[in-house]
Amino acid sequence: MAGRYFDEWKVGDRIAHDIHRTVTETDNLLFSVMTHNPQPLHIDVEAAKASEFGQILVNGTYTFALMIGLTISDTTLGTLVANLGYDKLVMPKPVFIGDTMRATTEIVELRSSKSRPNAGIVTFGHELHNQRDEVVCKCLRSALIHAKPA
Repeated sequence: MAGRYFDEWKVGDRIAHDIHRTVTETDNLLFSVMTHNPQPLHIDVEAAKASEFGQILVNGTYTFALMIGLTISDTTLGTLVANLGYDKLVMPKPVFIGDTMRATTEIVELRSSKSRPNAGIVTFGHELHNQRDEVVCKCLRSALIHAKPA
């Protein structure tokens, strides 16, 4: 499934992304190690058990990256010029090993590019939900997207 071109989007468009992903211990450990994040809550079972969470807390940067990854095929795959930024990133609920994630997207803003006549800026409102339908992560993503070829 390919992403959409700039002129194919409308403000208010919503997508419930088909791909869901269960977070594994390996996902969390590898991501934490690859990014040099030694936070005991993410990699030390005994420290995590002694915390208010009582178990390993999934690395928030992984949670954010997973949310964006789950949205790409439906939004910008093959149409992206560049991601321009991420705003208002929040993580209102923790993610634990074994949680199953799904993402939703809403188009919140569209504007033509002043410097690139064949592209425009799309602002995506992404949300990541767990199996209990709790929002665990959300943000706004601004991306420069190609216009549909003539």
